[in-house]
Amino acid sequence: MTSVIRTSGSIVSVSIIIALLAYYYKGYTDNVLKARLQDVLSGLLRAEKKVQMTNPRRVAVGFGACMDGFVNATDLLVKLGAESAASIPHHYNSIQTVEELQQVFTYFFQHGAAGERFISNTTLFDLIVKYTHELDARWEIGGNAPVMANRFAKEGCDVLLGAKASKRVHDLLHDDVKAVGGGGGSGSHDDQSQIEDDLHILMEYKVGDEFGTYISPRANRFIVHSDRANPTINAVEDFSEALKTFGASLVVVGGLQMMDQFPFKKGERAKRLGALENVLSSIPKETKIHFEMASFSEQSLLEDLVKTVVPYSDSLGMNEQELPNLYSVLTNGSITLISDAYPRVATVLDHTRAVYKILRQTIKEENGKRKVNRIHVHTLAYQVILVTKGSNWFNTMSAAAKASLTANRHVCGSNYIHTNKAKIIMDDSFSTTRDSNGQRIPFKSDKPVACWEENDYEVCLAPNLVCTEVYQTAGGGDNISSAGLAMQL
Repeated sequence: MTSVIRTSGSIVSVSIIIALLAYYYKGYTDNVLKARLQDVLSGLLRAEKKVQMTNPRRVAVGFGACMDGFVNATDLLVKLGAESAASIPHHYNSIQTVEELQQVFTYFFQHGAAGERFISNTTLFDLIVKYTHELDARWEIGGNAPVMANRFAKEGCDVLLGAKASKRVHDLLHDDVKAVGGGGGSGSHDDQSQIEDDLHILMEYKVGDEFGTYISPRANRFIVHSDRANPTINAVEDFSEALKTFGASLVVVGGLQMMDQFPFKKGERAKRLGALENVLSSIPKETKIHFEMASFSEQSLLEDLVKTVVPYSDSLGMNEQELPNLYSVLTNGSITLISDAYPRVATVLDHTRAVYKILRQTIKEENGKRKVNRIHVHTLAYQVILVTKGSNWFNTMSAAAKASLTANRHVCGSNYIHTNKAKIIMDDSFSTTRDSNGQRIPFKSDKPVACWEENDYEVCLAPNLVCTEVYQTAGGGDNISSAGLAMQL
């Protein structure tokens, strides 16, 4: 009996010791991670502060404007009567019914991928807007161009915005943003009041959210709209006229995904893209042009943009879903709707190199066309910026750091970065290519931005301090790209 008691006592003692060791080990590892996060943040901030904008740059941004309604995705779907348990992932190019909405939402949700689709059924869209209001949605200025314009202005730029802006949108623009294209451009509140806003509903979800049997692997959003004005990029003509006297250092083109699946009359889309192409081809070579990509599901549209917009662009911006889509169109003539939400660095670098090489080899610098000399890929885990050696894009290392910091600030909704609300999801080192001859670069916490040269270009990669308490994901890419661009003018 005594031996049993002693044995039991020994087991209890060992269990207590193991528990104490686990407790102290966890505390130790937590402290190590906190110290690493702080080192990375300090390194990124140092890199950001190396560049100070002294003279305001002039940036022109197009096209379109809207109001964004932010709503919890599953709350809205339940309100619409969607049956999560019966939801089968299925892709639709455009949406006509609640069932199609829940199926295409699930298609993207299961991968944690951002998506954006046109709702052709206006009655359904009106119901979605009604329920969004009933769910006390947060409404903010939306559209790629206004969001990017506001970010450029915050970074100290003077900005020209090509958008038909209502009074509501105009009042939400930064003081250093001038809108042309109707409403805000005329300065007349009567004109502005006649403009009806296009509305976008941003169905947001967090990492770990559930819908039916599916669990989201990361925080993201699915956007639905039924735009009538933005797809026609109706500010192009006024924007073009204003450009003549604005003296822009940079022209940014975005919002063209609004054309995706829109029911244009025959030949109308080609006519509008032709008008945009004429504007881009007439811009002086000393003025840089950047094209910010987005989610495209219509292959013919993306192919048209590769012919009418990409050849006039010095710089391209895209996320981890949009890069494989462009790569696929350029290499095999097809589109890729869903890609890895957490792509490995080597994969992204290989795709970026391939896009760069193809565009540099196939585009001839004639009739206003340009060879791309900058590509910025923004992912959840890191920023990659590739720049041609000798081009007039400066401060690449600082731009990568700025983009990383902006990602956290925007998603967390705070200019101050809290390391207790952030994490790093990059590995301790990364390979520069999937090929066997690639080099492996270690991740250094005190010097977090890695830069190296290859062939005729330089690459800089910065880790993100991924926000763990998400305020919003929508507009992240627009803010990130704009902040990086502002650093390099």
